[in-house]
Amino acid sequence: MSIFRFPPIVWIGISILIMCLGVRQSFGIFMMPISEHFQTGREFFSFAIALQNLLFGAFQPFVGMAADKWGAKRIIILGSIAYGLGLYLTSIAVEPSMLYLSLGALVGLGLSCTSYVIVLGAVAKVVPAEHAAKAFGLTTAAGSFGMFAMIPGAQMLLADFGWQSALQVFAILCCLMIVFALFMKTAKANTSQVNQVAEQEQTLKQALKEAFSHKGYWLIHAGFFVCGFHVMFIATHLPSYLADKNLPASSAAMALAYVGIFNIFGSYFWGVMGDRFNKRHVMSALYLIRTIVIAGFVMLPITEHTAALFGGAIGFVWLGTVPLTSGLVRQIFGAKYLSTLYGLVFFTHQVGSFLGAWAGGRIYDYYGSYEPIWWSTVVLAFAASLIHLPINDKPVARLQQQPA
Repeated sequence: MSIFRFPPIVWIGISILIMCLGVRQSFGIFMMPISEHFQTGREFFSFAIALQNLLFGAFQPFVGMAADKWGAKRIIILGSIAYGLGLYLTSIAVEPSMLYLSLGALVGLGLSCTSYVIVLGAVAKVVPAEHAAKAFGLTTAAGSFGMFAMIPGAQMLLADFGWQSALQVFAILCCLMIVFALFMKTAKANTSQVNQVAEQEQTLKQALKEAFSHKGYWLIHAGFFVCGFHVMFIATHLPSYLADKNLPASSAAMALAYVGIFNIFGSYFWGVMGDRFNKRHVMSALYLIRTIVIAGFVMLPITEHTAALFGGAIGFVWLGTVPLTSGLVRQIFGAKYLSTLYGLVFFTHQVGSFLGAWAGGRIYDYYGSYEPIWWSTVVLAFAASLIHLPINDKPVARLQQQPA
């Protein structure tokens, strides 16, 4: 299926993800100005972002269940309101503890309701299984385009108007997500799907029991934990790490922008590979490349050129895990409860994100260096490349028994 033949809901979801994740991935460049404004160490801001990511994941299974029951539109509108309110309250905060509620809880809820789990769950219901990973890859790439577009703009707003005004502009952008959501029609199941009857007969309780008894489902959780650890450690701490190496702020913004633009191609590429080849093997290859890229960055001298090269290289494997992971869950368990089952996996991802964001600041404040945490990410990446190999990725027996 050509990408131009995908249903309108795919393109609406892409528009929402551009704004949702573009704003989210820019938070790293706010660490130093916000920490200096409140006269706190980096652990304070790191913990606020870590709390945001933990709650982002904790809310995910529940909003996923709600989306499976009531449709994605209502959930996205609710999330857009929470997201915008959280950003605005952060911009007017007078006490640092306020950020735990605004930047942590409210933005975490907003991200849960407007990001991958909800959008991919809607897409899964209208795209045939054999093209799901490609559609997921295209949708995932949207978040990366948002990162590429938003981060340089955020850096300009920071330089010209300060961090408070920059966050207020982002809060206004959240209103656009509400507008896009209003055009999102509830997706109906694709009647051509082979396993439609089996999916319709299954209850949520049965779906959860089936997934929890599947060993491969827990290995998918473990792999996505590592992804979350990597993504939020790098997104949150790379700007500060480069600043410690006496590089200008523009270098960090450009490196993160390269992460975004290369992930546009990477996410789609890994999605296509997931449709063509065994998804667990493709996932193992992705994590092996991450291992090499991160290890190379740590060992090479840190310059503007190596920072840009790292941004592009890690960007190519940045969120390629999303179409592959969600594609594996859909392949094994079907599409009906994808928002719920992938939401639970995404919670594990966000536990990793919590630890990546918080531990980076904690270790820096304790040791005065990021080196220990960088090498931890290398070890975790290699472990993740091995974790995916033993996954049984065949559809569960319930789906195999259905006639074509």
